[in-house]
Amino acid sequence: MARPRGSHRAMRAIVVGAGIGGLTAALSLHAVGVEVEVFEAVRDLRPLGVGINLLPHAVRELTELGLADRLARVGVATEALVYANRHGQEIWREPRGLAAGYRWPQYSIHRGTLQMLLLDAVRERLGPGAVRLGAEAVAAEGDTAIFRSGETARADLVVAADGVHSAIRAQHYPDEGPPIWNRRVLWRGVTEADAYLGGATMVMAGHAQQKFVCYPIDPAAPPGRSLVNWIAELRFPDGTDWRREDWNRPGRLADFAPRFADWDFGWLHVPQVIAAADRVFEYPMVDRDPVERWTFGRVTLLGDAAHAMYPIGSNGASQAILDARTLAFHAATQPDIDAALAAYEAERRPATSRLVLANRGEGPERVMQMAEDRAPGGFADVAEVIPRTELEAVADGYKKVAGFDRESLNARPSLTPGAA
Repeated sequence: MARPRGSHRAMRAIVVGAGIGGLTAALSLHAVGVEVEVFEAVRDLRPLGVGINLLPHAVRELTELGLADRLARVGVATEALVYANRHGQEIWREPRGLAAGYRWPQYSIHRGTLQMLLLDAVRERLGPGAVRLGAEAVAAEGDTAIFRSGETARADLVVAADGVHSAIRAQHYPDEGPPIWNRRVLWRGVTEADAYLGGATMVMAGHAQQKFVCYPIDPAAPPGRSLVNWIAELRFPDGTDWRREDWNRPGRLADFAPRFADWDFGWLHVPQVIAAADRVFEYPMVDRDPVERWTFGRVTLLGDAAHAMYPIGSNGASQAILDARTLAFHAATQPDIDAALAAYEAERRPATSRLVLANRGEGPERVMQMAEDRAPGGFADVAEVIPRTELEAVADGYKKVAGFDRESLNARPSLTPGAA
């Protein structure tokens, strides 16, 4: 394992941020012998948010951290992904997870449930005091994290996993400004509804201007029922202003529901799903431009602090998990910290930069716009509108960019040092 030069003590790391990326980084670094302390700005970590997807490459990493059984208890193992047009007609269907031949499942899960699962694991393995709450980092200099309270903390490595509004990223890119909004707004909710398409299918319907996404997130739902996480998305004209991004900002049905009033697909009644949600949250779709550098001395960026991307292709949380595991792997296998950070950035920064840009081009979801452009009134046979080879090329190409094409993932060596 990498150690500070001239020392026989274990490496020490500070992780700034107790989100999915930060907590996975803490577990991963701890697993290779690094002493870790996590600092989180909020004073009370609660299971906030709505649903997210964990792709097989991320589930592999959480499995290797010993969390497979916990994930299986709280997530729905996704069996299929369906893209449909705004009339509910199927454009593309593909198996997912184990059903697609991966060695690991794909899970749909409540974001807050996953965060609490990771938090519990951190406290079990690193100790109940491993996560310090109410500690907002405002900067990191050298080997020291600086907090708004005036306190400081030193370590051999500082991992900035402090999200899309990262103070530590802003310190090194002071002219970057706020995240970039693409004029789309997401409204998100959770509704108990009748199960659809077999009860384990993720659906994306519509086109680039208007979209509805849904998937079940509760494996304990009663027979024939699903707890459906849904996202209604609209694009607004140039010059439109919107409220600052906040995952927990309440939304208003009047702002979007009328646009979906006639979206009854037969197998899914979108207006009823929207209307039955207890609460709705709104969030403008934002990302940040890729940057030329993540690492500054012994400080490095991870997750949204490094590569905030549009929630297209189900990749945000998954990429943060891959960051964490890759960083820990190099911390354990490189000769020193500087070499570990260089290897981590060389592997992860180009890969995630490509993905940020691919998501701006709609990623795999562009098949919906292809159908809208070629057959806005619908179709009798999608093959007459888009050849299957064209649809396959879109789906397979994105998997390669995102790092989860089946053959490569199944054959890739483990990121657990010393594993076979």
